[in-house]
Amino acid sequence: MEPETLESAIGRHVVAGDSVHIVVGHTRWSAAARELVRQWWGRDPGFTLVMLSLSSLGALFFRGGLVRKVVTGYSGDTFPNFTPNPWFQGAYRDGTVEVEHWSFLAFAQRLEAAARDLPAIVTRSIAGSSMATNDAYTEIDTPFGAVGLLAPLAPDVALLHAPVADRAGNIAFHPPMLEGVWGALAARRGCIVTVERIVDDLRPWSHLVRIPAHKVLAVVEAPLGAHPGGLFCGDLPVEGYGEDYEFWVEARAATRRDDYDDWIREWVLDVATQEQWVAKLGDARVAELRAKAAPDSWRTDEAAHIPDLESEPNAWERAAVMGARALAARVVDVDAHAVLAGAGVANLAAWLGVALAREQGSAVELTAEIGLWGYDAVPADPFVLNHRNFPTATMLGDAALVLGALVGGAGTRTIGCLGGAQIDRFGNINSTSLLDQGGPFLVGSGGGNDVGSVAVDNVVIALLAPQRFVADCSYITTPGRAVRTLVTDLATFEKPSDDGVLTLTAVAAGADPVAERVARALAACGWDVPIAERVRELAPVTRTDVAPLRRWDPRGWFLRER
Repeated sequence: MEPETLESAIGRHVVAGDSVHIVVGHTRWSAAARELVRQWWGRDPGFTLVMLSLSSLGALFFRGGLVRKVVTGYSGDTFPNFTPNPWFQGAYRDGTVEVEHWSFLAFAQRLEAAARDLPAIVTRSIAGSSMATNDAYTEIDTPFGAVGLLAPLAPDVALLHAPVADRAGNIAFHPPMLEGVWGALAARRGCIVTVERIVDDLRPWSHLVRIPAHKVLAVVEAPLGAHPGGLFCGDLPVEGYGEDYEFWVEARAATRRDDYDDWIREWVLDVATQEQWVAKLGDARVAELRAKAAPDSWRTDEAAHIPDLESEPNAWERAAVMGARALAARVVDVDAHAVLAGAGVANLAAWLGVALAREQGSAVELTAEIGLWGYDAVPADPFVLNHRNFPTATMLGDAALVLGALVGGAGTRTIGCLGGAQIDRFGNINSTSLLDQGGPFLVGSGGGNDVGSVAVDNVVIALLAPQRFVADCSYITTPGRAVRTLVTDLATFEKPSDDGVLTLTAVAAGADPVAERVARALAACGWDVPIAERVRELAPVTRTDVAPLRRWDPRGWFLRER
């Protein structure tokens, strides 16, 4: 394969009207995606953007008028918190961009079906959610039982970044890989791949080659081509780098400012090559990101960000600690093999809950949708996708392994620890949309639907407020069948059965009489909540209890009250 520039690769292989898939693994952006935006800015190419998680930089496609439709599992920001983005919200609200929502596993399964040339693929996700109305999903009765089926999803071209390729165009990756490479294999014309390095011979790493050369349209050597995402390389013959959190934070902030166009011109439209991009970052920043790839680099962050261990617990911290206690109790009760953590505070509660369960003798493991099994969370970084967590894992895979087999799979008991913008009396979770109520678009499913649909149990962590706790969710992202416990800052609610209704069973500790705390919790609910015959009083949450949370999140990215 002849080497070419990124400009020529995009120019030759992407045409107006294409369905373009940007592959999301542990890398979540690529120099090729940026070049696509640069070349087609303001030209109305009518792309369909197929992207598992848009993150803040996905807003470039919206602001530049590049997309007519989006197929995705998450439309929101990631850093410094998981939040809605105004560009996605506005386009979905006014219909400028059509959106098709999926869970992470269902998204990957549709690409897998196309790559394997199947007419459909069986899934255990989606059923019972509002996503079940998508045309590409159906439920049928078969001689083997009722099944949910997903139609294949074949993009025209895929863009992705990988550590290394050989000169023929074979591509090697290192897990964890989240959606995997199904989209690259499914792409009708093939994929455009940026890599850190092109080598003569990949056979020493043949166990990590995932895309054969005949599926590749172009390979472009582009060091730091995943930036601002990071790159985990393991023993591949290239140097990795960590996520540039500060850049992600700035990209998010820019989408909310009046000078967004100026930021885009400075960082995208006027940066013609990857060499210019790296030079613009500067040697010191690049060296810092390279150093961040070291497994023990969290120690630098820990020294730079000293947690506040003296202030009293806030509402999110109280909810997280009480949720962790409830989670640990359920882990012990069902002898769970694993806990899968959701995003944000739910993630921190899961980490703490696993630690508490282990103190009680459990051998429970942490798992994550990106493809981690048996990992330990390092201090000073609250993100489940933190690359420094990867070397602590006993197994690295992808969403198909974790969400498709180890959560709800045969012989594995997994409990989910989830969050949600809105929860109803049946435990249904809405993290997608309030548009039909005159409210905003939220973010989407992520892996929440996949976990909630099949885990043996789910604990939900939230702050109690009438707009959050409603009688019926107008959009169901995650069905509440296996949501048995809702833990909030004021009270705990439990379901007696899968089809039951959440009932107030406990209140947070406090100086007021229990009856007054019950009344305060009920007043913060958006419907008439049943009350257990005997309402328990939960143990107080102390500064000692929240100390582990603050060591994971010393900057308060998730724990800070907003």
